[in-house]
Amino acid sequence: MIFHTGVALLDTSTGECTVERVDVRSTLRRLSAREIDAYLAREAPLDCAGSVKSEGLGIALFDRIESDDPSALVGLPLIATCRLLSRAGVDVLAPRP
Repeated sequence: MIFHTGVALLDTSTGECTVERVDVRSTLRRLSAREIDAYLAREAPLDCAGSVKSEGLGIALFDRIESDDPSALVGLPLIATCRLLSRAGVDVLAPRP
């Protein structure tokens, strides 16, 4: 399955909006009904995309995860966000005043 996550950055001074989509290709391993029931009971993931929480016990459901930005599977694609901010002139590693 492929999870699509996006991020948009709006420059309020210019009105320019830039966007990026990040795809995460995921392959679940073969699971028995018992394993699925145990996972659902322990993680209660029904509020998540695909009912899979890869940051918790759900990682045991996967055979493979492929992406340039693995944080996208959990939520906000942080690598893409940093890239957009950098293009906009924001240095996320700059010292704070």
